[in-house]
Amino acid sequence: MARDLQGRAHRAIPGGAHTYAKGDDQFPESAPPFLARGEGCHVWDVDGNEFVEYAMGLRSVTLGHAWPSVLAAAAAQMQLGQNFGRPSPVEVECAESLIDMVPSVEMVKFTKDGSTANTAAIKLARAATGRTLVALCHDHPFFSYDDWAMVVTDVDAGIPSQVGESTLTFPYDDIGALEALIDAHPQQIACVVLEPAKYADPSPGYLQAVRDLCDRHGIVMILDENISGFRWHTGGAQEYYGVRPHLTTFGKAIANGFALAALGGERGLMELGGLDHDKDRVFLLSTTHGAETHALAAAVATMDVYRTEPVIERLDAAGDRLQRGCREVIGRRGLAGYVGVEGKPCCLVYTTADGDRQPSQWFRALFMQEMLRGGVIGPSFIVSYSHHDPDIDRTIAAFDATCEVYGRALEDGVERYLVGGPTKNVYRRRN
Repeated sequence: MARDLQGRAHRAIPGGAHTYAKGDDQFPESAPPFLARGEGCHVWDVDGNEFVEYAMGLRSVTLGHAWPSVLAAAAAQMQLGQNFGRPSPVEVECAESLIDMVPSVEMVKFTKDGSTANTAAIKLARAATGRTLVALCHDHPFFSYDDWAMVVTDVDAGIPSQVGESTLTFPYDDIGALEALIDAHPQQIACVVLEPAKYADPSPGYLQAVRDLCDRHGIVMILDENISGFRWHTGGAQEYYGVRPHLTTFGKAIANGFALAALGGERGLMELGGLDHDKDRVFLLSTTHGAETHALAAAVATMDVYRTEPVIERLDAAGDRLQRGCREVIGRRGLAGYVGVEGKPCCLVYTTADGDRQPSQWFRALFMQEMLRGGVIGPSFIVSYSHHDPDIDRTIAAFDATCEVYGRALEDGVERYLVGGPTKNVYRRRN
């Protein structure tokens, strides 16, 4: 059943999936082609096989699949209608909820994905500054599928070459490099775009130094919290690190997997997209489905859970238990430098290297294949609020068995143990 459906998918959908990160090339050949349902941190494929899942919904499901209060809120709102020709009261409720949670957000507009929110932030920064250039952090892999961001990757087919003239890049956690970039383009940079962190924390004071640098040069600081928001802290990673960006984008976890993203920030900037000013109008975000009422109701319910339950604390505790357990296995099996579990406890990733200790897609595929044998699926070890101790301990046991095979593959050759070929970098130029 699953393989037949897989063939149909590739005939009907470019790449066989609507998100490249879910594509067949990102998983080993033995991975279930489709997941049919989920509950908490458990998922079932179309053949009825059950797995503990990580990085659920591309990190958007932080509470757990089918979270009861979120589903109830969305279902109740759907009974009233999903989309009207005038605003719905839930639009105001959801906006006020986000404003209440994130101190730097004074106004907000909703849309459906983080790419769109980031592109809107770029437009707003350009309008506010009268400048064109965008400086984005090249150590953070994905800001948008739009041209201004994708032009700096290898996947630049279909993007006019001149688009690249407007996008500059800088390294993360190097304030001197960013300052040099700004000095090289005086009065030309509209905005600096970066995530607050990728996996490890920035150097103390780095993010505030970015804000100070932007203020000195009249540049808009845009913080992409599509991943870190609702994971580092209820007020975002910006609250955790103590910085106030001019603009912030949120997505993924804001509605526990329902399609919703947000652009929020200082009133003086955000109101340029409104009606109460006499400056040139900024056509900021105007999407037919951006304020679907059931997604907004889901977001309100999700934020309520964050206010009333220890979500952040459990994410940290579950991730810490998993990281400590996996690192014990790595040390015991002598795989340091070959397998790693890195990052903040709430946002763990695993790394795989070959016999020369070089990153390896072959060994990544083997690692994922063997974890699947142990009933664990995921492109990372990013936990949710639903990952409890038994789920973590089951994962550590699967990790131990995986590392046993990994060690043999280092000795005998990975091809002897891997079914099929390697996984692939999603940002490659050719298939």
